[in-house]
This record gives sequence, C-alpha cells and structure tokens, in this order.
Amino acid sequence: MAAAPLTDDQTLDEEREELYEHFAITADRGQSPLRLDKFLTCRMEHCSRNRIQTAADEGNILVNGRPAKASYKVKPLDRISIVMPYPRRETEIVAQQIPLDILYEDDELLIVNKPAGMVVHPGHGNFDGTLVNALAWHLRDLPPAGGDESRVGLVHRIDKDTSGLLVIAKSERAHARLAKQFFDHTVTRRYTALVWGDFETDEGTIEGNIGRSRRDRTTMSVYPDGSEGKHAVTHWKVLRRFGYVTLVECRLETGRTHQIRTHMQWIGHPLFADERYGGDRILKGTTFAKYRRFVENCFELMPRQALHARCLGFVHPATGREVFFDSPLPDDFAAVVDRWQTYTIQNSEL
Repeated sequence: MAAAPLTDDQTLDEEREELYEHFAITADRGQSPLRLDKFLTCRMEHCSRNRIQTAADEGNILVNGRPAKASYKVKPLDRISIVMPYPRRETEIVAQQIPLDILYEDDELLIVNKPAGMVVHPGHGNFDGTLVNALAWHLRDLPPAGGDESRVGLVHRIDKDTSGLLVIAKSERAHARLAKQFFDHTVTRRYTALVWGDFETDEGTIEGNIGRSRRDRTTMSVYPDGSEGKHAVTHWKVLRRFGYVTLVECRLETGRTHQIRTHMQWIGHPLFADERYGGDRILKGTTFAKYRRFVENCFELMPRQALHARCLGFVHPATGREVFFDSPLPDDFAAVVDRWQTYTIQNSEL
C-alpha cells in the first residue's frame, strides 16, 4: 500500500491559501475486502472514523475516480483519493479575547473581515494574536468539530498584509462541504488591487503555473512552460485608471499561494507597496521630487501590499443557496486611492 499526501509546497510563512489536505492511497494487491471508512482510519494518522464518514457523505472521497460511500468495500489496487478539510495542527490553539469584525454568523458558519497585519494561523514565529486565536475565543462554547481537532474551521487563508473576507465553518458538515467547494474552484473570490502601470485593455486573463521561486524560497514564481508549480488562472478588470497606477478587480479561478501578487508581477504590474514582489519602489512616473514625496507619503499611509479580498460567494452548506458577501475598502486603502484620484485630477498630463 502506498500513501502520499498531495498538498501544495510547504507554506510560505502563514500565507497558504488552501486549508485542506488531498491524499491519494492505492490498496495493496493482496487487499482483502474492507469497509472504506475502516480502511482509511487505519492508514491516515490522527483521522477519526467520523471525519472520514462525513467526507464520504459529502462526496469528498473518490474510489477509482468515482464518489464512494463509507460502506464501500475496498478491493485490491483500488485508487482512493480524499479531500480532508482539517489540516494537521502544528501548535496548540490558545483562545484569546481579540476583537473580530464579523459581517455574518449563523449556526453553520461566520464571515470575518480580517484587517491587514493580522496573521491567520499560529506558526512560523506568530504563535498568538492571530485570527485563529481570536476565533477560538469567539467559538469557545462550541463542541470540537471532530476528534481532538481544533473547533476553528478554517478552509482558506489570505496573506497577513492582505485585508478582507474569510469564511469560517462552525460544524464538521459545513467544513467538509466548504472544503469541497474550494477544492473544486466553485467559490467566487474577487479582490481589489492597486497595481503599478496602466493597461492597454480593460480586462484580461493571466494563466501560468505558480510554484516556489528557485532564487528566493519566501516568494513564488510563474512557470509558463508548466515545468514546475501548479496551474493558476487570474481574471482581471480595470476599475479606475490613474496613469501611473491602476485600480483593478481580480477574480481567482484557482487559489495558489500569493497568486494575484505573483501573476501581477509577472505581467509587469506589481501590487503597489508590495515589498516582497518589488512594488514598494517607484516603478512608474516622473523624476520630480514632488512626485517622489507624494508616492512615499502613500507608502507611509499604506505600508503593505494594496490588496483587499472584497467579495466572497459560495453555496451555503446548510441551505444549498448561493450567498455573497462584500467588504468595502479599508481606510488605508481607500485613502491611498483617493490621493491618487486627486493627484490625477491635478496633473492632467497623466
């Protein structure tokens, strides 16, 4: 029997996008008939039979490419793949009373508007003060969602210095169903970004594999020939033009680590103030000292990448209805956009 977790490359800091594990297991040639849930429980570390049964009920387990129930009898050389909505925990989650901006909450899930600067999950030098610590406090009266796992149902993340919307599952059923939607790329995710430069057209699509950079392991790179990385697609549309910078909407078809930041840098439009991808320098504009001071003031006003997770849409795990949530630009982002608008009006040569 061979088992191999098919996950993204190791996380970059706290900024991994997908919070599920995809396992592929092939049964031995001499495998005797055995219930699928029991077979997987024996082979997957720290995974309860209840969690496996829930995954099977939601269609998250495939045997030879087809959904299988927990009662299915595993046969020799069966190829089994499973999407598990809970990652393994690396650190103990400590509940902390930290204010949360909750846009919506019901018995199954909640929608959080994360501020820039807040790490999503403890680890890699950030062991407290994170969104998960705050959620653990907020959900402290809920029973654990499964076994000894955290009751905090993260399904996806956004970068520390990206603001915007996250959906959090409050039940094991909701977690499994949301994880499947993210895995199938059926969730609507729209971001607002301020990027360097102008565009010749009003909209377009960026397609190119994204993987870890060969030169700098803290960044990602695009591999258009498909030699490395994973398939990634970003659709963009111009919202407002400011000459030297442009406000765009980005719609994710896939969810790779640093996808928008990497794709935009690759086509020559790094995100404004994005230190990791070169957007924290004056890349477009004049050489006048007045302009340089203006841009530096904008950097000081928003010392992080200009990226906001504005819209989130998915099928509600309990009602089966499509739901959409929207978050306005935070104050720092809105202020920088207003300054560029004013600068553009005052300098008609743009």
